[in-house]
Amino acid sequence: MRRRHLVLIGLLFLAAITYLDRVCITFASVRIQQELHLDTAQWGWVLGAFTAAYALFEIPTGTLGDRVGGRRILTRIVVWWSIFTSLTGVAKSYVVLLVTRFLFGVGEAGAFPNISAVICRWFPVRERARAMGLSWTASRLGGALAPLLVIPIQQRFGWRASFAVLGCVGMAWAITWFVFYRDHPSEMKSVTAKELEEIGETPIVNRSHRLRWSRALRSRNFILILLMYHTYCWGSYFYISWMPNYLQIGRHFSENSMKFWGMFPFILSGTANILGGVFSDKLVPVVGLSWARRSIGAGGLILGSVFMALMATVANNNLAAVFLALAYGSMDAMLPVSWAVCMDVGGGRAGALSGAMNMAGQVASFSSSVAFGWAVKYLLAHDFSVQASYSLPIYPMAALLFVSGLLFLGIHADEPLIPDRHAGKPTPAESPLAA
Repeated sequence: MRRRHLVLIGLLFLAAITYLDRVCITFASVRIQQELHLDTAQWGWVLGAFTAAYALFEIPTGTLGDRVGGRRILTRIVVWWSIFTSLTGVAKSYVVLLVTRFLFGVGEAGAFPNISAVICRWFPVRERARAMGLSWTASRLGGALAPLLVIPIQQRFGWRASFAVLGCVGMAWAITWFVFYRDHPSEMKSVTAKELEEIGETPIVNRSHRLRWSRALRSRNFILILLMYHTYCWGSYFYISWMPNYLQIGRHFSENSMKFWGMFPFILSGTANILGGVFSDKLVPVVGLSWARRSIGAGGLILGSVFMALMATVANNNLAAVFLALAYGSMDAMLPVSWAVCMDVGGGRAGALSGAMNMAGQVASFSSSVAFGWAVKYLLAHDFSVQASYSLPIYPMAALLFVSGLLFLGIHADEPLIPDRHAGKPTPAESPLAA
């Protein structure tokens, strides 16, 4: 097995744990709200506290990954978030829960930008979208496993125990990663000369890898990437924040039925992530880099917007759940493609660029989680039915997904933001091992 594939396996476990930890709280939401006496507006702020911190620290942590490497940064990220995942389980008041989830977001910020930076250094261009697709698939697998793992633990031991278990899993990954991983293929002795040739020239960890923000903000490509991901996350974050409440309260599914219906969207999303990355890479020699990224990205987003609108429209609960899953699968075919675009355009600054993109997205995630809670509370207070109160706020999300698809059509993946003069293998003076 190639060493880059072992690195990818480590990243897949990381991505799965990331979403296990994120989604855990949503499948505990009804229990936590009941125990701490929280209404939908307060719960929206609990969910939003994570995304607010996540957005604020995306760029700094992504930039650090470009400059000091994924070995130290990803270890720090996972240790931090594992501590605050465990501490979520001991929160006994609304304020403590808010603070804990905010600090959890500070810790997890930069995880996926640094995953993309690792892939950019360890994989040739022709393999990056599919590698990123597999990473996002693993994240969705983590989300799919969450109800199967978390709900039985909560039913037997209470919701607090599930957070302690997941905190221990994260710590085990961090130790393993720090011992095994190195920041460039040429720094790992077990990487053969043949594999180095297969990988080709890739960016090195370099302290001069700083994204010139004044130049970036004048780039039409950069602005379109930010806006595209921002409008996408209005719809996407619904699945991580409010989906269990929507199904259990808005559509009257039982907690036990959530083991299937709560898992189904993540299964389709994971499958779409693999297919989106594979097809995008295979289209590169056929239609060129830009259209290989655009066709999958824009098509998935527009189709996802249609299914999401249908989900809110239909009266039949089972049919709504099917459209719910189809919408997530369609929109997330775009996900590995958008992160591959950050590698295509960013090069050695892929961590900073993907961090900026994800920050724009998490601003939308925060707004979405808070706005949905307030909208449901408002509609219920004005005598709308429970189903209508949970369905009407979905239409604006569907509209923004459509806008996101149109924005993707304007992105040029074949136009680097800054020509990268630091590609290739590190010289002895540049290599961290030289010390």
